[in-house]
Formats: sequence, C-alpha cells, structure tokens
Amino acid sequence: MKLRAGDIDRFVANPDPAAQVILIFGPDQGLVRERANRLAKTVLDDLSDPFRMTDLADTDLKQDPARLADEAAAISMMGGRRVVRVRHAGDALTKTVKSFLEVPAGDALILLEGGELTPRSSLRKALEAAKNGAALPCYADDARTLERVIEERLRQADLRAEPDAFAYLTSHLGSDRGVTLQELDKLILYMQSEPEAQSITLADVTACVGDTAATRLDDIVDAATIGDFGALDVALAKATEADTSPVAILIAMTRHVQQLHLVLGRMEAGSDREAAIKALRPPVHFKRSASMKRQCGLWDRKRLERALSLLGDADRQCKTTGLPDRAICAQALMRVAQGARSGARSGGRR
Repeated sequence: MKLRAGDIDRFVANPDPAAQVILIFGPDQGLVRERANRLAKTVLDDLSDPFRMTDLADTDLKQDPARLADEAAAISMMGGRRVVRVRHAGDALTKTVKSFLEVPAGDALILLEGGELTPRSSLRKALEAAKNGAALPCYADDARTLERVIEERLRQADLRAEPDAFAYLTSHLGSDRGVTLQELDKLILYMQSEPEAQSITLADVTACVGDTAATRLDDIVDAATIGDFGALDVALAKATEADTSPVAILIAMTRHVQQLHLVLGRMEAGSDREAAIKALRPPVHFKRSASMKRQCGLWDRKRLERALSLLGDADRQCKTTGLPDRAICAQALMRVAQGARSGARSGGRR
C-alpha cells in the first residue's frame, strides 16, 4: 500500500495488521531509523531481545534469499511475535521481497530500511502495490513538522523554549531527524543541570546545540545568494560527502531567501539595512552579517520571488520525478547564484 504523507504518523503508531512487510526509505536516515524503531515497538518492548528481534543486512538476503521466509516463519523460544529488520534494502532485493509477498510465511513483522528510492524503484513499487506491504517515505522535516517535533520533545521533559530560542532551534535543526532528536536530548540534559529552569533561553540553545550541519548549509546558501560559483561548488561537495539531503538543502535555501525578502521589505518600509537584519528571528550569526549585508545589495524582491518559485519547483521534482535529486538541487542553486550575479551587474535593488 502507498501511504499519503498525512497518514504516515498514524500508520506508524498503529500499523495496518495486513502489512507484514514495511519499507521505510528516504534521504532522512535519522527519520528512517526512528520510524523503524517505533514500528518495531508496536510488536515488542525490548528491541535488543535476541529471541524476538533479528537484524539482517541486504547482503544476508543476497547470499541466501530463502532466509527472509525462514526468519519470518521462525518461532521465538520465549513466545510472542517476532520482528525481522533488514538494513540497506534496495532494488537488488526486489525479487526476494516480491516472492515473499506472493507467498508469505509466518507472522513476523518485516521492516526494510532503505535510502533514497525514486518512484521508479522496483522495490518501492512492489511494496506500494502489495496488499500485505507498505512503503513509508522519509523526507527532511518541513518547518511545521520540525516545530511539532521540537515542541513534543521539550513538552515530554516539562520544558518550553522562549520565542527566540525556539526560532534558533527551527533554523539550526531539521536536516536529519536523528540529529535533531540527539541535539534536543542534549539540550534537555543541559537544562536538567538547572532543576528550577523550565524556560529555555536563546543563551541556553546557543550554548549547547551543535551547528555543524547548520554551518554547512549556511555556507551553501551564502555562496548561492552572493553568486560565488566556486564557493558554491565546494560547499555542495562537502554536503555530498556528509550525505546531506538535497531536500534539506533546498529547505534551508528557501528559508534564507524568505529572510532576505523580509529584510528588503523592511528596508523599503524605511528601516536601514543593519536594523532590518538585526530584527530577524532567529538572529543572524555575527559571522554571517557581512555576507547578509552584501546580499541585500544584490537582490530585489521580485527576483527573490522568482528564486522562491524555482526552489519550490526543485523541491517538488526531487520528491516526485525520480530524477537525480542532487543534480536537481545543484541546478536550482546555480540558477540562484546566477540571479545574484545578474543583480551585481544591474546594481542590485531597483
């Protein structure tokens, strides 16, 4: 079965009993792992239980395709339903998985964890078409989802973030669900050192939330909006090496262009450039302020709106067309950089 984005969380909390084989895939590997864990916990409480949990790699099934059915039919010595987890699942397993779907065995829940699988993926198609299977895509959190994740995690710890602190978290997290949760847990631990504190300040989050991934994204968006093709190439190469999701890059780029659009709007309303930048929430890091000021002189609001349109198109193409998402992302960013170059030639804002 093919699940709509709005149905995924409900399915993960209470999976359809008919779906014995579930494919969890996508660029956000942290979210893939989290959803696989949550699905597994609908069957057993202890994921380290050696009698009811079996961990396999794709290579195990390539070497012995029959093992999938054997593990699914196996009976736990201690009783109870079992979980079979297969890592790095890809199209090389399609034949094995389709054979199992056609002639299922046992009642074990089979979780296939994959990377980025396009709509053309044979494994993805097989699970989407199967009545006893399901496919769950895991893309980088959008702004609304990220806000909900942060709010829920902090609420569980009886904490709340002040507006500036919350804005900082939403702008520095989100490219990987696993990293987001790790950083939030680190923040919660930090706050627990002050038992009386229930309100998280901007100083608290800047003191303990890591920003390596955010810095990498900042390098990309600054290079693109300045029109520095060389720096953009280098930043994109580093992002690829770090396996940063192209969708996460496009989301960060979109947020930045929206911020720049807001700054120019305030300037047109009479604010000076420095005051308009300082009014942004979350605040621009002091190391980026010079770059932001320069960008204000390279863009006007109409060209920023065109940039937002092409970034939105690129995001949709990455998620729906099956074309190489890194190429789509890079092409969109190069077009943004070209827009900055055009602004430099024409004198920027008009």
